[in-house]
Amino acid sequence: MSLANQKKLLISHLLRRAGLGATRCEVERLCQGTYEDAVEELLHPERNPDMDDDLIRRYHVDQNSLMLIESSQSYWLYKLINTRRPLEEKIALFWHGLFSTAYGKLNHAKAVANQINTFRQFGLGNLRTILLELSRDPAMLFWLDNKDNKLGTPNENYGRELLELFALGIGQYTEEDVKNCALAFTGWTIRNAEYMSRRAERDSIWPYGRLDWQFEYIPENHDDGVKTFLGYTGRFNGDDILDILCSSPTTARFISEKLYEYFVADSIDQATVDEFASEFLRCNGDIRQVLRTIFHSTAFKDIGNMRSKVMSPIDLVVQTCRICQSHSFPDWNIVLTAMDVNFMGQEILNPPTVEGWHTGSEWIETGSLVERLNASAKEISNKSLPGVQKIISLVHSHGPVVAPMTLVDVCLEAMALYDMPTSTKEMLVGYASKWGNLAFDREDAIPCSEQRITELLQMIVSCREYQMC
Repeated sequence: MSLANQKKLLISHLLRRAGLGATRCEVERLCQGTYEDAVEELLHPERNPDMDDDLIRRYHVDQNSLMLIESSQSYWLYKLINTRRPLEEKIALFWHGLFSTAYGKLNHAKAVANQINTFRQFGLGNLRTILLELSRDPAMLFWLDNKDNKLGTPNENYGRELLELFALGIGQYTEEDVKNCALAFTGWTIRNAEYMSRRAERDSIWPYGRLDWQFEYIPENHDDGVKTFLGYTGRFNGDDILDILCSSPTTARFISEKLYEYFVADSIDQATVDEFASEFLRCNGDIRQVLRTIFHSTAFKDIGNMRSKVMSPIDLVVQTCRICQSHSFPDWNIVLTAMDVNFMGQEILNPPTVEGWHTGSEWIETGSLVERLNASAKEISNKSLPGVQKIISLVHSHGPVVAPMTLVDVCLEAMALYDMPTSTKEMLVGYASKWGNLAFDREDAIPCSEQRITELLQMIVSCREYQMC
């Protein structure tokens, strides 16, 4: 393989894992620089312009207010498809899966959407800052009941999940640590919590909508007594707990494992995770720096780890929409596309439990696989979409008559599928050869040839490799 093709392969892999799917234009643009340049562009989303929400608000009043769960799901999906800051959205997806907060209990979609915005803002920063913002986030305060955590009547739900699922992992703490962690977070609540809860349960979303929840610290509800936590003793509050957690090698290893599973491979290589954890401790939990280490690591670049992870439903749908250039302008049917994601088993903004989604091979079962194939095939066969039109034009540019082998090569190149195995390519060529060459030299043959291109595209998105990243 030539050096140019090796670079294409590596950068497309980077965009699938650290971005939202690789497109030909993005790969070719980034290939003008070095791999290191591509990594830095992803790691610094602020260098690219943010999306202007004015357009969304003008054409979608429901996505302006974000009161309905369908509206909030569609709003995030639109940003995922059209963002020029892919890692900003990707890291928000990562934290959403790890710090799972669901609409199902809150009954307040905008509160969850606001939490996602917090992940966009702080997700590549320092872990302590991320956990502090999470601990003050109204959706999380409601989701894990810390709004009810008060002096004399502590609620351990948030303290337990902070240790078990967010920072340390099972077996790395004691029940006494859970109790004292909960006491440290007493008084961290939602402003006017009881009224806000009742309003969310009973109000009409029209015409004025619900009120935003806001964080409030109530000193008289805080337990200021001496506490012992992970071997440290003092009159700790929530900030102190986060200081202890974020300086712990156990937290460094826990977060590094989660990042490894998300960006590198489903099967943990402990030696590599230890390297990431050491970097985490060295840089005081700077997620951007840890990710830089990951993207430059041998494990990440290993060809054996490419196409080794099953794409999540969100990643699959967004990748296909970006290739097709669908939903590049606000339209009503993006709600249906968001529903496709839900039917595949990943209901946006509404994970099934506090554990989030079970990923990897668990994304694939008989029902969800049919949804994955049908949704991808339906999108890529729509000849009215700009991205599909470009692929058809690219094939047409190869002459009045196009051989099956050329047709397959051009389509794979147009979809940034540079690493399709020989066996799969042979299968695709065999399929394309059934009707012989494509003909663009007669007016009456063009519609049939274009139909055959879209049928091949449907076959490509149904391949195992397309469903993997």
